[in-house]
Amino acid sequence: MDNNTILKIAIQQSAYDCNCAPEDFLSGECSYHESKASDKARKYLKLPHICNLVSYGTNIVVTGQAELLPEIRQFIGGVPSIENCFETPGLYPLNRILKKAGAKVCFMADYFLPDIDEVFRYSAACAYEIRVLEPEEFAHLYIPEWKNALCKDRKHLDILAVGAFQKGQLIGLAGCSADCDTMWQIGVDVLPEYRRQGIASALTNRLARETFERGRVPFYCAAWSNVKSVKNALRSGFRPGWVEATAREEAFIENMMKKE
Repeated sequence: MDNNTILKIAIQQSAYDCNCAPEDFLSGECSYHESKASDKARKYLKLPHICNLVSYGTNIVVTGQAELLPEIRQFIGGVPSIENCFETPGLYPLNRILKKAGAKVCFMADYFLPDIDEVFRYSAACAYEIRVLEPEEFAHLYIPEWKNALCKDRKHLDILAVGAFQKGQLIGLAGCSADCDTMWQIGVDVLPEYRRQGIASALTNRLARETFERGRVPFYCAAWSNVKSVKNALRSGFRPGWVEATAREEAFIENMMKKE
């Protein structure tokens, strides 16, 4: 496994997600594809997409409802650079197009891939005991404290975890979900009183190593505005891989923004 292989695996997965070919992400031209459900797509995606923009840095691959694609193509063709399509004011005209489908841009996320040399070079010490946990050992941990590490709505996908312990008490947890055949996604939580001690990066890095040992590629996702999470990704040996902007129904967004 090397970084070039990791990138190819990620691009192939994005091709499954976007109903396109891997080569579409490496072209200098943007491309547009009708979104369709696929048993090879990441399992947490709600397919078919209304609209999803994906970029590995050289172009944009758009997947979405067929009737929206001509206007989205026109919109992207009139924007100065691909970066403008993932930020305001570029998102305003995109939202006007999406309004016809009762949708808006909802998620704007950075996805990180491991730099394999950096992952295995990581040497920061952790002052706490670290244990690798199998599913039966974290089955009782689906509580709010660990909502980023584990997902109670998709328990069957949570396949491995790494915990930090202080005198037997769990104080930090990183978990990974088998979101697709080749790639496992890592999430991490640390109790507030134990933060800023390097626990999150130690757990994330250890789980990335464990994932590699099981023949899968770890990946990490953060909202672009989540500075703490982005810093953790970088400290753990991950580097920016691709970005996505995803539209969802207006009703879904309104419900998501309500405090529980």
